[in-house]
Amino acid sequence: MLSGLDVSARAETKLPDAIAAPGETVILTAHAEGAQVYECKATADGKLAWAFREPIASLLVDGKTVGRHYAGPTWEHVDGSSVTAKSAGSAPAATANDIPWLKLQVTASHGKGVLSGVTTVQRINTKGGKLEGACDKAGTFKSAPYSAEYVFLKNS
Repeated sequence: MLSGLDVSARAETKLPDAIAAPGETVILTAHAEGAQVYECKATADGKLAWAFREPIASLLVDGKTVGRHYAGPTWEHVDGSSVTAKSAGSAPAATANDIPWLKLQVTASHGKGVLSGVTTVQRINTKGGKLEGACDKAGTFKSAPYSAEYVFLKNS
């Protein structure tokens, strides 16, 4: 469950309407540390550019690893519960180097545990993770370190 620190930190973060989840209740807030992985691919005009491939991150609560985040996008808790979601809204991050804040609608849920019943995931307070521009060789990969807070919510 949430500690007092999580609740007050969340209260200070004014969420943009595009990613707000009115009427939903917070189940868990986890800090993520990891990387956004990009692949060098040809664009529609034939030029090579970095394209997002997948996230790879550890989920932490009070400094302890409680799960992981990976392609899908999927969030998996150590208790065996997991959710997969799709983007349902986006808002700009604090700087141009930060990946956007997101609202994600859960499309699949597995296992019994803290993430069962989650309907929405918000990605907020992002730092880093953005990689844009040209690249030299198709099929090469590059990681951009990032951190974020993931807020897991359910319908009230």
